[in-house]
Amino acid sequence: VRAPAPWLARPRCGTASGRATLAHAPPMTISLQPVKGTRDFYPAELRLRSWLFEIWRESARQHGFEEYDACVLESEELYVRKAGDEITEQLYSFDDKGGRRIALRPEMTPTLARLILQRKNALSFPLKWFTIPQCFRYERMTRGRKREHYQWNSDVVGQPGLVGELEVLSVLLMSLQKMGLTPQHVQVHLNDRRILNAVLEQLGVPPERHLPVMVVMDKRDKLAPEELERQLREQGLAPEQVRRLNEYLRMETLAQVRAALGDAQPLHDLERLLGLLDAAGYAGFAQFDITVVRGLSYYTGTVFEVRDAGATLRAICGGGRYDSLLSTFGGESIPAVGFGFGDVVIMELLADLKLLPQLTPAIDVAVIPFSEAQVPQALELSQAVRRAGLRADADFSFRKLKRALQRADEIGARTAVLLMPEELERGEVVVRDMAKREERRVPLQDYLAHPG
Repeated sequence: VRAPAPWLARPRCGTASGRATLAHAPPMTISLQPVKGTRDFYPAELRLRSWLFEIWRESARQHGFEEYDACVLESEELYVRKAGDEITEQLYSFDDKGGRRIALRPEMTPTLARLILQRKNALSFPLKWFTIPQCFRYERMTRGRKREHYQWNSDVVGQPGLVGELEVLSVLLMSLQKMGLTPQHVQVHLNDRRILNAVLEQLGVPPERHLPVMVVMDKRDKLAPEELERQLREQGLAPEQVRRLNEYLRMETLAQVRAALGDAQPLHDLERLLGLLDAAGYAGFAQFDITVVRGLSYYTGTVFEVRDAGATLRAICGGGRYDSLLSTFGGESIPAVGFGFGDVVIMELLADLKLLPQLTPAIDVAVIPFSEAQVPQALELSQAVRRAGLRADADFSFRKLKRALQRADEIGARTAVLLMPEELERGEVVVRDMAKREERRVPLQDYLAHPG
């Protein structure tokens, strides 16, 4: 056993010798970087995040969705499913002091199911809810993928038929348009889990193997063909079944799938959904894509992903119908459809396309006293501005006027009020229009009565 460092073995603080010793103790060294895979948000970054969140909130509210939230801690059992979902392997989980297995939420849909089941008899369906939670997954990091992210979830619960899909896709596409994105930038790739079930059934894959096989199929873009085939064979597929499955996954149109599978309701549903999106004003934004699987086992029907046109990033957004999720937690099946839209990938894409706005703190009035002698007037004036419902920033640095005005520009001040000794002696302040670079002298009492 190593002996303690000499400075640790000396007298504690409280004696003269102890204080002297600790004064010469080596400083503690800690990493100044955020935990790997997480982020810090300085004011400039937070302004952009707030801008994105406001687009999400505005789009959801315009469609009649209500916001909800829940704790970031959940019982681990909420996420542990039997189909081999990749998310189960990515949990940040631990034993709490009461011996309970706890996890940081990796996604929000199971929490939504828990909330609905908790008050099911008191809720009026259909529900249209949204939230912007922070989620955590311990996964391999790539461009657009971190171990924590914020995710906009919008869900329609208790609405059967295609109306639910249309609602969530409409709110999603409106938000993309608000960001300046067009069909030339992004596309919604639509599929239906029932089509994939029919394909696997035709290939002779037993029903109990469908979900595990789909979990592997969802990794198609991440794995080399040889590794994908190996994992499919681990799920019981023979080489001929793998070959025929790949033939299906190369089909580009609903007509091709219909010719191979025969007429089926899921094909009609997708055709109708594409037509409804056109009627809603989103023509050109959506396309059929049989390769869309979505890796979570609870999806039961329509599934979709938003991808950038250049396919340079991972999926921007994903979702679908999950009618059976509530029944897996002990409730009855309730029709449900929704999506999760992460903040990391969309910010990457908007930066690439130079569509991120240039944002400032947007202060209405910068109050600039000349010296400490003007502090009382500066405080009175700042408070008058704030009571009028405006945003005021008082600069008590007493720096040179040129630098003070430069800072007022940097914080986005619309006007600056200069408290100069000579003008104050005459009962006046100097009001500067920061955009026009024009100044006027205003009686202090008049400004206090009508600030801004």
